[in-house]
Amino acid sequence: MKAVVLCSGGLDSSTVLYQAKAQGWECYAISFDYQQRHRRELESAGAIASSVGVVEHQTVRFDLRKWGGSALTDNSIDLPESRSLAEMATSIPVTYVPARNTIFLSFALSYAEAIGASRIYIGVNALDYSGYPDCRSDYLQAMQQAFRLGTKQGREGEEIEIVAPLIDLKKTEIVQLGNKLGVPWQKTWSCYAGGEVACGVCDSCRLRLAAFEELGLTDPLPYATR
Repeated sequence: MKAVVLCSGGLDSSTVLYQAKAQGWECYAISFDYQQRHRRELESAGAIASSVGVVEHQTVRFDLRKWGGSALTDNSIDLPESRSLAEMATSIPVTYVPARNTIFLSFALSYAEAIGASRIYIGVNALDYSGYPDCRSDYLQAMQQAFRLGTKQGREGEEIEIVAPLIDLKKTEIVQLGNKLGVPWQKTWSCYAGGEVACGVCDSCRLRLAAFEELGLTDPLPYATR
């Protein structure tokens, strides 16, 4: 049983990769170098893929800086910092990359069909305060329909399934699941800022740190703010 797993090196995607492996899937990891501000995450993606023992790890390279539209692809747009969780919940933030998961899933679908995989795992989460539109159930349902209609496998009745096991979990529940699976958090990366040490103040760092704190745990990743 082959599965393609989207692997950013972050907390969520690492948990999903470890879960797919634990469920007995032959895992083929795929990561994306789109010249993002936080390309440091690719180092963690490689470390996580190696640690779990994937069959293959592909990194797809393209450049989304050409049209920007996000604080993650345009350095002239400031990253939100030191926002409360309530503030993060008010609107879709400037860290949203236009149609990013559609791009990612399209590459993953091509890869999956080429190798005869029957599943694509993605670590999206609808309960994150960031509320990205391409991390929601209705979006994944629409993409599943496109998968069925747009592939030879789908038309022949062997649809490639999108699996998003974290979609309805709280961040604390994801950390608890990762702990059960043995995810090496010290190898992961969540920071958007692009430094060699996690900033601790961007939205992604704050969401991660809040989850560990709520559980009474210490995040083993070094942070510039502590």
